[in-house]
Amino acid sequence: MSPQESSRQSGILVIGAGELGSNVVQALSHHRDAGPVTVLLRPSSTPQGTRLRADLADRGVTVAEADVATAPVDELAELLRPFSTVVSCIGFAAGPGTQRKLTHAVLQAGVPRYLPWQFGVDYDVIGRGSPQDLFDEQLDVRDLLRAQTATEWVIVSTGMFTSFLFDPGFGVVDAANHTVNALGSWDTEVTVTTAEDIGTLTAEIIQSRPRIVNQVVYVAGDTISYRELADVVERVGGIPVTRNLWTVPYLLGDVDRDPHDGMSKYRAVFARGIGVSWPKSDSYNVTHGIPTLTAEQWARGRLVSATSDGRWI
Repeated sequence: MSPQESSRQSGILVIGAGELGSNVVQALSHHRDAGPVTVLLRPSSTPQGTRLRADLADRGVTVAEADVATAPVDELAELLRPFSTVVSCIGFAAGPGTQRKLTHAVLQAGVPRYLPWQFGVDYDVIGRGSPQDLFDEQLDVRDLLRAQTATEWVIVSTGMFTSFLFDPGFGVVDAANHTVNALGSWDTEVTVTTAEDIGTLTAEIIQSRPRIVNQVVYVAGDTISYRELADVVERVGGIPVTRNLWTVPYLLGDVDRDPHDGMSKYRAVFARGIGVSWPKSDSYNVTHGIPTLTAEQWARGRLVSATSDGRWI
């Protein structure tokens, strides 16, 4: 424990309980060394919100409330101040500027250790001015953290969530029409990790000894080319798939035609193949002997039989 932590609560605050946050909370609440876990949620009296709070209470997880999208920095800093570690699981859906605001609040509060929402690609390698303009804010966060020494930080680079690779809205795997659309080229690779594995690995990284300080840590459930992905869909679905190639110029044209289409921006970034993959053999999970699901393992059991309508479940 650092000197800063010795004078404050030793617990961990997880911001958000969506697909990622719920898995991080679950992994931390089961980790023998994690200590008390609190989750920050938006105020809610809906049946779903009530069930979530009851489930968290059953697992011994405390709930704090604030809307990070609207709360000012001073209010967030006061809320964050008691915690020794803060893990942000609030992604881009919270709106532009939220990642910077949370980082300013963490630094103002003097939080000893921060894991920002960077559970994705290698923003340093991608650089500023990419087709996905939201990524520039991620670099702003890194600049803020690297420019100071009071708060330790850890960035967990996970690649794309495995579920997103197969999401019909992303457009790469069109299971209903037995089609795979490659981004950039058939040999372009993408690193993917399931939300469940990210939760487990984040808990392990937080508790790692020796302590991980001011580092980018790379994890990988799988690193797969679009050619290999099409083969996976054929094996799992049991029938051939149509293979279409969406080139970088074609996808950049989509962005130009509709600059407000976020999915087009994501597809254009991943098509370039820069900063979106790394060798699984070098990942934290492999070097520490922690098993993770490959894309094919995740897909098996989630594709309805080809005699049905070919949907992922």
